[in-house]
Amino acid sequence: MKFYKPTTPSRRSMTVVDYRKLLSGHRAKKSLKGGFRRGSGRNAFGRITVRHKGGGVKRSFRFVDFKMDKINVPGIVKTIEYDPNRTGFIALISYRDGEYRYILAPKEVKVGQTIMTAEKTDVVAGNRMSLINIPVGTFVFNVEIKPKGGAKMIRSAGNYAEVIAHDLGYTLLKMPSSEVRRVPSLCFASIGGVSNDEHHLVVLGKAGRSRKMGIRPTVRGSAMNPVDHPHGGGEGKQGRGLRRAKSMWGKPTGKGQKSRTPKKYSNRLIVSRRFVGKRKDNK
Repeated sequence: MKFYKPTTPSRRSMTVVDYRKLLSGHRAKKSLKGGFRRGSGRNAFGRITVRHKGGGVKRSFRFVDFKMDKINVPGIVKTIEYDPNRTGFIALISYRDGEYRYILAPKEVKVGQTIMTAEKTDVVAGNRMSLINIPVGTFVFNVEIKPKGGAKMIRSAGNYAEVIAHDLGYTLLKMPSSEVRRVPSLCFASIGGVSNDEHHLVVLGKAGRSRKMGIRPTVRGSAMNPVDHPHGGGEGKQGRGLRRAKSMWGKPTGKGQKSRTPKKYSNRLIVSRRFVGKRKDNK
């Protein structure tokens, strides 16, 4: 992490990732980036469906390969780059057939390293193979939910899942949330964990830095009127007046309350639910 001298009150607590030590310093490859429309949390009708989004510094989109379907074609890591659209870093891969692609960079990958995607290959960080061929106890990321469907899970900075068992065509993964989940063993996963594991230590320090990232202010429910939020109303500063916290739409939220959809399609794949709330042993 990089710290600053406290020249201003906001600088005192501000921290950033020291990118000079982690990235190769190259610009994004022109053929693998392009413009895109940032929806600012709005749907096709222009209505806000995700609050607290908007503004921010203009970005280019990097076309990251999450399918990684270059089977049995070795590739060399050319660069490790920053991507403004995700928390982890990305790596530019030059494959033996001459094609270039961006992939999500694992923690231990270095420029010049060779990576491989195959049904079965060496258990080395950056390589990708079927879950059935990955030994128990190995850390994985970029995991598919359906075979050949592209990576959908465990893609944010510093995250990884642990392979804990193989059983009846499924592989059991212990997720970053502590949930144990079944995934079809024919799905592919990358060995290792996502890069930029210091991301969770970043302190923005000031409101302006948050706005540059496209994050708009959040207003407390207790500061609203009762017509606008279940926590609103009251003379002066009030507590929420409710036993359990609620969202703006009256759904339970925060403080260890379960918010998962009761009949979600993936419930049958969950072996053990994630731990919710504070642990008594302070873990």
